[in-house]
Amino acid sequence: MKKKKPLFKRKFFFLTSLVIIAMLLLYSRLVFLAVSPTIDGIEINHFARQRNMANIELPARRGNIYDRNGLNLATAVSSYTVIAFIDESRTNNLNRPNHVVDKRMTARTLAPVLNMEEDYIYGLLNRRGYQVELGPGGRDISELLKREIESLNLPGIAFLEKPSRHYPNGDFASYIVGYVRRFDEEVVNNGIRRFNYNIVGELGIEGLYNEKLSGEPGKHIFQRDRFGHRIPNTPEQRIEAQDGYDVYLTIDNGIQRFLEASVKDVQKNYQPEWIQISVLEAKTGRLLGSATTPSFNPNRLNIVNYENPLTTFLFEPGSTMKTYTYMCAMEHGLYNEHVKVKSGRVQIHDRTVTDWRVEGFGMINFAEGFKHSSNVAAVKLVQSLSPQQLRDCFLRYGFGSKTDIQLPRELNGRLPFTNQVEKANAAFGQGLTTTAIQHLQGLTMIANDGYMLKPHVIDRIYDPNNKEYIYQAEIEKQAIVDQEIAEKMQELMHQVIYEEGGTGRLYRDNNYSILGKTGTAEIFDNQRGRYLTGDYNYVYSFAGMFPADDPEIIIYSAMKKPTYGRHLGMLYANNEIIENIGKYLGIGYKKEENNAFHAFEVENYINRNIDQVKKLKEEYTDFSVIIICDGKRVIDQRPHSGANLLPNDKLLILTEGEEVFVPDFRHWSRRRVQDFAELTKIDYNIDGWGYVKTQNIESGTILNREDTFEFLLESKIFE
Repeated sequence: MKKKKPLFKRKFFFLTSLVIIAMLLLYSRLVFLAVSPTIDGIEINHFARQRNMANIELPARRGNIYDRNGLNLATAVSSYTVIAFIDESRTNNLNRPNHVVDKRMTARTLAPVLNMEEDYIYGLLNRRGYQVELGPGGRDISELLKREIESLNLPGIAFLEKPSRHYPNGDFASYIVGYVRRFDEEVVNNGIRRFNYNIVGELGIEGLYNEKLSGEPGKHIFQRDRFGHRIPNTPEQRIEAQDGYDVYLTIDNGIQRFLEASVKDVQKNYQPEWIQISVLEAKTGRLLGSATTPSFNPNRLNIVNYENPLTTFLFEPGSTMKTYTYMCAMEHGLYNEHVKVKSGRVQIHDRTVTDWRVEGFGMINFAEGFKHSSNVAAVKLVQSLSPQQLRDCFLRYGFGSKTDIQLPRELNGRLPFTNQVEKANAAFGQGLTTTAIQHLQGLTMIANDGYMLKPHVIDRIYDPNNKEYIYQAEIEKQAIVDQEIAEKMQELMHQVIYEEGGTGRLYRDNNYSILGKTGTAEIFDNQRGRYLTGDYNYVYSFAGMFPADDPEIIIYSAMKKPTYGRHLGMLYANNEIIENIGKYLGIGYKKEENNAFHAFEVENYINRNIDQVKKLKEEYTDFSVIIICDGKRVIDQRPHSGANLLPNDKLLILTEGEEVFVPDFRHWSRRRVQDFAELTKIDYNIDGWGYVKTQNIESGTILNREDTFEFLLESKIFE
C-alpha cells in the first residue's frame, strides 16, 4: 500500500504553486506595461505627461469704461481671499517654510488685521487639509490690506485673487454704463483645487459690449509636482491674455452730474413714478447725458427696474408730437398761416376732440394753434391726410422703429392708427407710443436744417494690446425735410416760449434763448381699457434746444404721475439744467448791452510777477482771480493756459509764499475746489454735486494743511 503525503505538505505545495502563478502573471503584466505603448486604449506616455501637466488659465483684464473726457466710470479691480497652507509637505526647505509653522503666533498677528478673534483663526489653522481660507475677515479684502498682510512675512500665508468691478461714481448714468455679475467656478484637477472667476456684463454697455470688454484669456502649460508647483528646467508654454478693450462713451461727466442732481431733486420734491432727462449734442448726435429715477448703484445692485427709460419706456408723448404733425403738414403743402380755424372742439365721426382749455382760444391760425398747443388745430391741419400718409411721415422722422443707439433692448414704439379717428388722436400724440431717444433724434432735424442725425453713445474704443483705436464714431446724418420746414419749426417753437399765450412761456430763461414744445399726455390703463383720470395722472414732457439762433444742445425730458405740482418739477429741472450746461460749456449766453460776455482765454502766468496778475484782476470783472499764498512769483495756476473762463468762474494763482488764508468757497464749482486742493495739497471730502453751499473751516483763517476740508455742494446755480 502506497503511503500518502502528509496533509500540510499538500497544502504547502498548493499555496506555493498559487504564489508562483500569481508572480508569473504579475511579472507578465509588468512586462506588458513596460513594453506596450497602449493600455486599455490609452496611450500611456501621453497619459503620464498629462497627469503631470498643468494648464492654468491666465485671466484677461476687463476693459474700462470712460466718459468722453477720460473719467473712469467702470474699472477692473481685484479683491483677495487670505489662505493658509497648513500641510507640512508643502515645505521642502525648513529654512524657507511654505506652510504655517507657528499657528498661535500667526493667529495672534492676523487677528487685529482681519478683525477676527485669535482663537477662531487658530481653530481654522488646526483643521485637517492642505489649505484653509481665513474667512470671513479674510474674504474679498482690498489691495491695500493685502499689502499690509504681505509685509508681516508670515510663512504659509497666501492669497487667492478674484477679479471684480468697481464703479467710482456709484449711481451715475447707471442704465447707460450697466453692471456685471461674477460667477465663481471651483475646478478640481488631480486633487488640486483652483477657482475660475468669470465676470459677465449685464445691462447697458457692460452687457452689450461684454465680449469686447472681456478680452481673451491666455494659458500657461507646464509640468508640475504633486503640490501643483512648476518643476524647474522642464518645458512650458505660455500664451499671454489679450486684455479687453476700453470703451469711451459720449457721456460728459459735468453734464451728467447736472442731470443726476436735477432728477433727484424732482424725485424728492414731487415724487413722480419716474422721471428721465437726456441731453444730445445737436451737431454731432452725441448723447451727453441721461439720468432717471428710479436708478441704482451698480456697486450694490439695488435695482428695482431693469429697463432703461431712455430706450425701453414706451409712453404716449402728447403734444410734443404736434411738432412732427406740423412738419408732415408742411411737407404736404397743408400749412397756411392765413387760414383760421375755430378752436375748442371738433367732431371726427363719433369722437369729439377738445382742446386742453375746453372753451378754446377762439378763431386762430395754425401758428397760434401750435403756440397754444391746440389739439383741434393739429387735427384740422392734417384733416385731408390719410392715416397712412401721417404714419409714413412719422416713420421717416424716426418713430415706430429703433434708432439703433448702442444700448441694449431698445424698443420700436407703435404707430397703430389706421382710421380717421385714430389719425386725429395721433396728430396730438395720443394712441401711439414712442421712446425718449426717438424724440431726441427727431429734434435733430429741426436743429440741423432738416438733416436727421443718428444718436450714439460710443465715442471710441481702444485696444490696449496693440495700443490703437479700433473704432471712432462718425456723424451719421440724412436729409429728411427741407431747410425751410426746419426753420419754420424753429420759429414756431420760439413762439411757444416767448410769445404771450405760449404753453412754454415759463421755460424762458434770462440768460439763454431757447426753443421748445411742451407735452401733457393721458395715460392708458390697459387693465381697465380706458385712460386714467385725475389731476396728476399724466406724462409731462418738454422738448427743447438752445441757443435759439443755432441750436447746439437738445434736451428731452418726461415725467410720469407726480404726486403734486403737475409740470412744475419738469419746469424747474429744465431751467436749472439749461443754466448749468450753458455756463459749463460756455455756449448760448445772451450778449445784451448791459450784460456783455466775452470768453477770456487763459494765458500762462507761471514765473510772472504777482503784480501783473493783480492788474489782470482789476481789468477783468466777469471772473474772479484768486491769489493763493503771499509770494511775489507765480509758480502754478488753474486752469492751465489755453482754457476759456466763463462768467463767474475763477482763475486760481499759486505763488511761492508759505502763508495761505482760507477763502470763502461758497458758490465755487466742484472743479475749482478740486483745483484749489491740488494746488495747496490739502485733504478734502465733497458731499453732493454742483456748487459749494457750506464749508467746515471758516474763511479768513490761516490754512493748516493737516486739516481735512469738508464741503457740501448743491446743484443750484447761485446768483
